[in-house]
Amino acid sequence: MCGIALSVGPEADPAIFRRMLAVVAPRGEVTETRQEAGLLTGVRRLRIVDRDRAVQPWTSPDGRYVLCYNGEVFNHHELRRELARLGYPFRSESDTEVVLAAFLRWGEEAVHRLRGEWAFALVERATGRVYLARDPLGVKPLYWARTAGCLHVASEVKALVGQRAPIGEVPPGHHGWAEPDGPVRLRAYLDLLTLGEGLPVVDDPDEAALLVRAALTDSIRMRVDTDLTVGVVLSGGLDSSLALLHVRELHPDCVAVTVGVPDSPDVAYARRLAADLGVPHEVVELRPRDIRLADIREAIRISELTEYGDIINAVVSVPIFRRLRELGVKVVLTGDGSDELFGGCPMYHQVGPGRARRLFLHKIRNLCRTELQRVDRASMGHGVEARVPFLDLSVVELAMRLPLDLKLREGQEKWIVRRAFADVLPDYIRRRPKNPMSYSSGLHERVRLYKPLFARLHRAFGYDLLEPVRRDFSRVLTRCGNDLDRAIADGLARPDYTVLEHARDLVGAAKWNAAPLVKRLVGPRRTRGDEAPLPG
Repeated sequence: MCGIALSVGPEADPAIFRRMLAVVAPRGEVTETRQEAGLLTGVRRLRIVDRDRAVQPWTSPDGRYVLCYNGEVFNHHELRRELARLGYPFRSESDTEVVLAAFLRWGEEAVHRLRGEWAFALVERATGRVYLARDPLGVKPLYWARTAGCLHVASEVKALVGQRAPIGEVPPGHHGWAEPDGPVRLRAYLDLLTLGEGLPVVDDPDEAALLVRAALTDSIRMRVDTDLTVGVVLSGGLDSSLALLHVRELHPDCVAVTVGVPDSPDVAYARRLAADLGVPHEVVELRPRDIRLADIREAIRISELTEYGDIINAVVSVPIFRRLRELGVKVVLTGDGSDELFGGCPMYHQVGPGRARRLFLHKIRNLCRTELQRVDRASMGHGVEARVPFLDLSVVELAMRLPLDLKLREGQEKWIVRRAFADVLPDYIRRRPKNPMSYSSGLHERVRLYKPLFARLHRAFGYDLLEPVRRDFSRVLTRCGNDLDRAIADGLARPDYTVLEHARDLVGAAKWNAAPLVKRLVGPRRTRGDEAPLPG
């Protein structure tokens, strides 16, 4: 994975370009550029696939195109073999070269063949036209801004705010051409909302369990195809535990990392699982008092997020990836996306079966600006490549075909996932109820004390040039009586919380944070040697 930056057009300024590239520097290890009149391209490359020869920007054999690429195409071996049979003269073993070779062979249809997490900009040198493309789920980011005589493209919003111009985003599953002095014309090559249409519903529990197991196992297998150590962000919940179980079997050189209050449920469950599996385990122990305003500011700076709940989760995520960088781990798997796909969000219970599918589609379409953005920025901000196996397109398509009663059954969320892996999941993990990451880590309410400052900090970084901070969609939906149309309209009309709402939230958070102190003052004293019990 990488951070990319381009300035294309007659007014391309080398000083501006250098600043853009410096901003995305944490995303990689080495800086590589190609600069000529009206065309400034650069990559901050994280060396993972063909580390010595995958130098970017990558130029086509005839010199016509220059590629700046961020991401991983996990089926690059198969594509390479096919393109080699068709006569393409490969110079490396990199997936970067495969992306360009695929475009040269199949043109804009190449995006349908790329299985992975990616975003790229391909410049036609003679004309200055730029082809922009982004993966179907929007796992990897891509933004653009225009100033007089110049188109700027970058992996992160923070690289573009210096131009003080409106910032546009390449939506997930979109591609198209941008003229150096003209419009940016993007169109969908895949519509997530129609994924799985025309395919039969899978309503038999046995068949569904087999398909879920096969799809997820294959997705993880592709994502551990590396000679590097693979990390797993382990919360001790169902999804991250499944990821660790598979990684341990498929790629024994692995390590688990957990964050939380020392006696929190997350840490206890994660410690037990890692010990049972014999996997090295790093625990980043934080206490609520350890989180200060500087941590909030840094999480907002890194993440660029626009919903309060996501920002709170980012504050908890940043220490995980900081520790992974210190350990020298460059590839990590997470369990993100499973809640949305398999009914792990409480809102699915609230809206009922009739509205659940529309809500499901809305959540999937917006992952790119919520959970996936948090994962990308928090990881790449520390030079770590996060891979999300639950959001492989094959897994998403299968989830589209499963009825709600296979996802929510017998009062248990993600029922079909638990059934699919019942024989390999430890019972204490399989039966553990869902807990949002930051709640069960014991850190959520501490961060809420700073919520009234989120929007101001977000604006101070210039991120409102793309989008302002918005209310948490889950709260908007509840206030609108679980009416999805009303919630979407209300969220757009009134993006931020009012002063009164912030005051009420602050009082609640203050009470929660004061509770442990009161308990210590009035409760029995713990004797030396007392320990919090592990989950049984």
